[in-house]
Amino acid sequence: MTGEWVDSTASQIGYLPFDFKNSRWASRWDWKWLVAPFERSWLPRLVPPTGQLGTLTAGAAAHLGVAAGLPLIASAGDKQAEALGSGAVQPDVAALSFGTTATIGTTHRRYVEAIPLVPPYPAAIPGAWLVELQVMRGFWMVEWFKREFGATEVARAGAMDIPPEALFEELLAASQPGSMGLVLQPYWMPGVRYPGPEAKGALLGFGDIHGRAHVYRAILEGLAYALREGAERTVRRTGVPIRELRISGGGSQSSAAVQLFADVFGLPASRPHTHEAAGLGAAIDVMLGLGIHADPVDAVAAMVRVTDRFDPDPTAHRTYEDLYRSVYLKMYDRLRPLYRDIRRITGYPPA
Repeated sequence: MTGEWVDSTASQIGYLPFDFKNSRWASRWDWKWLVAPFERSWLPRLVPPTGQLGTLTAGAAAHLGVAAGLPLIASAGDKQAEALGSGAVQPDVAALSFGTTATIGTTHRRYVEAIPLVPPYPAAIPGAWLVELQVMRGFWMVEWFKREFGATEVARAGAMDIPPEALFEELLAASQPGSMGLVLQPYWMPGVRYPGPEAKGALLGFGDIHGRAHVYRAILEGLAYALREGAERTVRRTGVPIRELRISGGGSQSSAAVQLFADVFGLPASRPHTHEAAGLGAAIDVMLGLGIHADPVDAVAAMVRVTDRFDPDPTAHRTYEDLYRSVYLKMYDRLRPLYRDIRRITGYPPA
């Protein structure tokens, strides 16, 4: 688009020889060059977010239908841009992304590793980092539920010409907070550092009263427990308590799901005016790069509108607090030996 080999410092990923702490390519003595088969000449020039990558070439401009010579402004990776677009620019406001990978991230002006040796990504604003923890296959689990158990909603939604997920709200209404003791550990895909590579999903507490509605609620509750655990890890490392949740992504269109997360965390949760917060975050970077707004706080104040706020229900939170402390936090350590045996016996997940 610019005729140059150039990229944002906030768009780099872990298997490249990148120095996350200093937002630059790793020094020549860094161990990453020994394990990654890269030549320095292969890597692009880096520009911080809100910086100018270059100007549009005539060919790129003609393809896009805009004027040649327009400046191209650097933004960031999807989750970093989503945090900015949801207005989570202070460390006490957590950005939750209800996407295929569910994440919780907080923006900090100092480098902090919530999990040792797992670096934070550079944030979508210069001089900051997004301290993020992930649940792989996060809201993909809703798609899994729809495929395996949602035939009724799929058929009804087709007749009504609406997304099947819209009808899943009825399943939440038909079940109580705590899913009558059904507790889910959402590790349908193992992690690298936490959880370990042997991790698997678990659904404990079945009884003859449980049905599809309880399973669906337990999926969302398990994701909320996992992200809350990630939040608590971050708070222990940073010393900054979280006072508010900002929620975006496709799954945030469900008001019942957002309320559930507010209840699990015991914190107010709010949604920006668009669930496509990553696109809004990229637009904020452009406005900052062009000097239309002076700083990220001013830009967020002008461009992000919080339209819905969900306060935690005290009764639901008490139920979730007890299940989280008494059951969920103990599950992984107690099940890990069994996960390892399952992996040894079946070969899944592969080493």
